[in-house]
Amino acid sequence: MKELEDLHIEATTKTPSADLISQTGELTLTGRSIPENAIRVYEPVFEWVKEYIKSPRPVTNLRLNLEYFNTATSIWIAKIAKELSTISKPDYVLFIHLYFSIEDFEEMESDDIKEELAPITDMVANAQLSIGIKIYGIDDNGVILKEHLVFM
Repeated sequence: MKELEDLHIEATTKTPSADLISQTGELTLTGRSIPENAIRVYEPVFEWVKEYIKSPRPVTNLRLNLEYFNTATSIWIAKIAKELSTISKPDYVLFIHLYFSIEDFEEMESDDIKEELAPITDMVANAQLSIGIKIYGIDDNGVILKEHLVFM
């Protein structure tokens, strides 16, 4: 069976960079995501994920470090998370990493966190693997100052 090649997509002013690395299970989207054509941006990522789940790593990290994203992007992120949640290996783990400015992070109450995570938790509710969600408070340079971990 041919090994899945990594996918690297460069960022633009309206689209995030994507670094999807099959050997490590690191799937990272970084930057702004306000594409005029979300299908063109996210379809290759989604197709790559569909191939990845056929032979995933024991730990998969979906890192969503998006400073801003539109509704079309959130739909694609939900599709990607839902697809990853179909990994049918109960002893495997999917970590979803979400990054917020430290100011937003520190203002979050537990109800705010639940509200922020609701779209993701709804999409992965019937997952066959363990799922952890890590949220981070970062400074302007992207340095992690605080974090919380939620297991589902």
